[in-house]
Amino acid sequence: MLKTRSLVRSGLELTELGLGCATLAFDAAPDALQGAREMMRDAHDHGINYFDTAPFYGRGLSERLVGDVLRRLPKTLLSSKAGRLLAPDATASTHMPFRVEFDYTYDGIMKSVEHSCQRLGLSRIDILYVHDLGHGTHGENASAQFTAFIDGGGYRAMDELRSSGSVSAIGLGVNEVAVCELAMEYGSFDVMLLAGRHTLLERTGALSFFDKCTQAGTDIVIGGPFNSGMLVGGATYNYHAIPEDMAARHKVLINYCKEYDVEIGAAALQFPLRHSSVKSVIPGPKTPQELAQIMSWYNAQIPDDFWLELETLGD
Repeated sequence: MLKTRSLVRSGLELTELGLGCATLAFDAAPDALQGAREMMRDAHDHGINYFDTAPFYGRGLSERLVGDVLRRLPKTLLSSKAGRLLAPDATASTHMPFRVEFDYTYDGIMKSVEHSCQRLGLSRIDILYVHDLGHGTHGENASAQFTAFIDGGGYRAMDELRSSGSVSAIGLGVNEVAVCELAMEYGSFDVMLLAGRHTLLERTGALSFFDKCTQAGTDIVIGGPFNSGMLVGGATYNYHAIPEDMAARHKVLINYCKEYDVEIGAAALQFPLRHSSVKSVIPGPKTPQELAQIMSWYNAQIPDDFWLELETLGD
């Protein structure tokens, strides 16, 4: 059985290892979709109880797949996201015929949750994150979108859903620390899903934010622990070309892991969980074979000296 950690405010018990379900919607071929369903069942068999999805992933396809499986599994926890609505688009070339429209207002959040539950075939979502509310997604329009969330009632909608028990916890699901810090000035959040910003490659960049979360009683879930695959042999960093400084840092980490005979994937997966505010880490395997590898990395024994010396290794 996997270890669990409790969210401070809501009491939800998340397994330390969750399943990020964005990658399930990368391939809409029938065999791939069936494989995605099988992998989710395998994850549950391995003891994983926490599954994360979003309307944006495959334009509704990930939610459809997750719902197909979770409806038949006991004792699972689900997070999804709001901030994007899916509008019908007969000209769309994707498997799911929708276009994406941003809407962080009160009505947009409420509609998003309603539509997500319909796609999932479930009556509720346990954790609701507002999705990609930051500069990386919106560029020069980021301030206007944040204003829509605060002044347009998006946060109020999430708070009402939490107060009514329609959801158990609320937070942000983003790749940026700055927007989380800004949001915490305006509202009370249970958990932040931060992707790619507290990893073996970026070990210290989010720590001051984590201190603020600890003081506020806000927990952390870490997505993208492998920085879109770079840490485990992939060709991209945060879904873009690998910068030279990150390539150099990666090389140092590979050599360091070899000195201790530790697989870099195991170190990358276990590293975020060493911080007390982090309650779960959610990689996104695409196949049962990748899931099996992740389970092996989660269970790998890493000596204390590895972690102690890592603290002195240049970040």
